[in-house]
Amino acid sequence: MYDRRKRCYLGTGISENSGIGSCGIVSVKGGNTLDGIIILDKPEDFTSFDMVAKMRRLLGTRKVGHAGTLDPMATGVLPIFVGRATKCCDILPNQNKRYTATFQLGYTTDTLDATGRVLTRTEVSATKEDVEKALESFRGEIMQLPPMYSAIQINGKRLYDLARQGIEIEREKRPVTITKLKLLSADDTQHIYQIDVACSKGTYIRTLCADIGEALGCGATMTALRRTEAAGFSIADSITLEEAEKLSEEGTLTERLLPIRTVFESLPALHLAGRQQTLFQNGVKLDLARLNEMKNMQGYTGDIRVMGEDDVFLGISVADWENGELKMKKLFSILEG
Repeated sequence: MYDRRKRCYLGTGISENSGIGSCGIVSVKGGNTLDGIIILDKPEDFTSFDMVAKMRRLLGTRKVGHAGTLDPMATGVLPIFVGRATKCCDILPNQNKRYTATFQLGYTTDTLDATGRVLTRTEVSATKEDVEKALESFRGEIMQLPPMYSAIQINGKRLYDLARQGIEIEREKRPVTITKLKLLSADDTQHIYQIDVACSKGTYIRTLCADIGEALGCGATMTALRRTEAAGFSIADSITLEEAEKLSEEGTLTERLLPIRTVFESLPALHLAGRQQTLFQNGVKLDLARLNEMKNMQGYTGDIRVMGEDDVFLGISVADWENGELKMKKLFSILEG
């Protein structure tokens, strides 16, 4: 059993965050180079690091990472980045997420979910109609207080490390955006409700459920969580761990690797060829005045998807209009030889 307060599996000492670097990347010696993205449907009772470690073994590759950590009790979409794909974790153009969450009114815990220690129990008089009305105030941009049991760092210390010691410190509320919040089901007898939530990066669904309970005057605790969308991918794009293991045994798991460019398809494209492509792949800044397609992007300062000959994805760049240069942000296709 996983204990959020200790951030480990009881009786094992395996920490949720042990061995994880930036973007959840794990490197191992040996193995062939593979590049791409696999979307996993993470099972319950596994950490995101567990999934990285399992895919590392199944693929036998040097570098594996993930985007968007899921707690052990949560299931659903977990994008796994392999090889050079790990370089795109911090520049994903779509960092919005969507969840199906279940919460129960009438009690609160120190972790805001069912894995924690019960703090309060309150009689519930709220009904489905009351819950529906309460949801209205949580749509759009809202201010949310990060939970103590989270990986956020304040003054160099992670909040969950302090929470384990029984220390609670002052935190500042942060703006998050709830683009969709819909009640999917209601059980007024057991006071259990399920919601569909589409939200921005950094939104804590545990906190959202707790805040709904607070608004209703009886408290609430999240009892289940399933991520249905992340980084532009959905459950329909995913495979289960069992399917991944079977494909690995059959030697066909690598066929499920999506091209790195997949996560950048929403960005405007710039096409290069010949000498311009060579210069770009060597990290040379290009003259915007010599790039005809940039005339249609005049003033655009966002990320640009750079494509080469034969529709090869080269990398991500930004336009420096003040100096008239196309600057490299991340290079994914390097010159061989």
